Amino acid sequence: MLFPSMSSSVPVGALIGWMLLLTVKHVIADFMLQTSWMAIGKDQKTGWAMPLLAHCLVHLAVSLVLILIVAPRFWFVAFIDFFIHLIVDRLKGIIASRFGVTQENEHPWFWTLIGVDQALHHLTGFGLAIFMAAN
Repeated sequence: MLFPSMSSSVPVGALIGWMLLLTVKHVIADFMLQTSWMAIGKDQKTGWAMPLLAHCLVHLAVSLVLILIVAPRFWFVAFIDFFIHLIVDRLKGIIASRFGVTQENEHPWFWTLIGVDQALHHLTGFGLAIFMAAN
């Protein structure tokens, strides 16, 4: 078997609920509240730290508020999400700046890089949702 056997003791309703909440959080923080200063700035060779930090702090704030409303005992999950988001977005920024991957220059990797970034964020949400649903 390719994957180890896993217990099916995670309540499906809770898993779906957490996935929906974290997906809504992601849409709010990554699209509705992300400014162009954050989106463009975090992928630059220099000057990337403040836009990246601001963007990830938005994720932290939205996560923390939603988690505190639903299940305050999981407050620390917002900080885990913050650090993982910081790492994923920084790695994307390093690749984008090193290889000149921008939408403006119609780089062939642009949409692939965006897709991989989003997939990693959703996998993070899935892992965190499993953790919260199981506990």
